[in-house]
Amino acid sequence: MTQTAHGSETRQDRTEFPGSPPTAAPASGTYLRGVALILLGGTCLSFGGLLLRNVESADGWLVLFYRSLAFAATVLVFVTLRYRGRILGPFRAIGGNGAAIAVVLGLGFTAYLFAILLAPVANVQIIMSSAPFFAALLAWIVLGERVSRLTWMAILATMAGLSIMVADGLAGGHLLGALVALGIPLSFAVMIVLLRRVQQRDMVPATFFAGLVAAAIAFFMVDDFAISRHDLTVALLLGTVQVGLGFIFITIGTRWVLSAEVALLSLIETILAPIWVWIFVDETPTGLALLGGAVVLAAIVGQGVVGLRQQRAAGGPAQSR
Repeated sequence: MTQTAHGSETRQDRTEFPGSPPTAAPASGTYLRGVALILLGGTCLSFGGLLLRNVESADGWLVLFYRSLAFAATVLVFVTLRYRGRILGPFRAIGGNGAAIAVVLGLGFTAYLFAILLAPVANVQIIMSSAPFFAALLAWIVLGERVSRLTWMAILATMAGLSIMVADGLAGGHLLGALVALGIPLSFAVMIVLLRRVQQRDMVPATFFAGLVAAAIAFFMVDDFAISRHDLTVALLLGTVQVGLGFIFITIGTRWVLSAEVALLSLIETILAPIWVWIFVDETPTGLALLGGAVVLAAIVGQGVVGLRQQRAAGGPAQSR
């Protein structure tokens, strides 16, 4: 979905399907609903690290396989209900860009799982929180979108924080995990740029194929698909509740909340994820992890607050900067 200079949708940029939600301007009640859904979605995503820490014997590829199938099934059920069973149109509408999004997101799902297994959750979550800045940088390079001086300062601060995180990974023997984790925000940034190039309003069906892509990758890496009931339960929870409901809630909530606010509210995942493993698994963040995280979060919150003020002063979503 593209936007005009004033942030409103252009008529030619919308592709409606039977059962699509209305596109009327949001009222105050729907705005609050959007905020609640985004916070709920971020909370669901934040349980990924804790759930993965509770895997008993299954290896990463096996967990990824069942998690991805559960995710795809969850999205399929959601799309079926949303379009009242008439899902052929929405799936056809994703086109080549949707296929590319599916591949990139599928790779991101794979990187996420192995980053969590290879590095402390706090490190992974803070690295993931740099996604908005990678997206801004890639959009400037590929789409020619101008980036403000404030955003460049935030990007530089984020890079400094990430350097501290990588140094922490090297010192603690988690360098590989930190490098794998960098693939998560990079894949998300590529996905955002692809979304800005497409005309279809609803690309949720593309995420269904992302689940299949991740499952296919894992399929060729698994020797034995036998899994204990405990580990299967964990994998199903990861696919349905964590990423399944997490992405669905955030996708719906984004319809009623300005983009800068969505990015800011979504930080609930980064804040909560290390807390869950700290409380339930006793995985205490290192000093360097906390320092790097403070730098990154300060940059993100600062950019988000200023972006909110600019949007409210303009009476709508800010233009590309």
